[in-house]
Amino acid sequence: MTLEWLWLGIGFLGQALFSARFLVQWLASERARRSIVPRAFWFFSLAGGITLLAYAIYRRDPVFIAGQGAGLLIYGRNLMLIRREVQLSRARQ
Repeated sequence: MTLEWLWLGIGFLGQALFSARFLVQWLASERARRSIVPRAFWFFSLAGGITLLAYAIYRRDPVFIAGQGAGLLIYGRNLMLIRREVQLSRARQ
């Protein structure tokens, strides 16, 4: 296996993780019978974004790097907000 094939595999893995978040969100919404965004959506977003960012850096694609880098901030922030909400909810009980 060459380095190029390895990075191609990493790129496809990142895209698969990133795409899986939509499946997770859709299934959760169907179960709840309303539109919801489960915590797993943000974890798949973060994992896919990190993997795709690594691939973009390898490819030296500044547009792809900027897009994935900005997304990581949003995904991380959403996970922080969810964690804070859970902690506040526990403190109220």
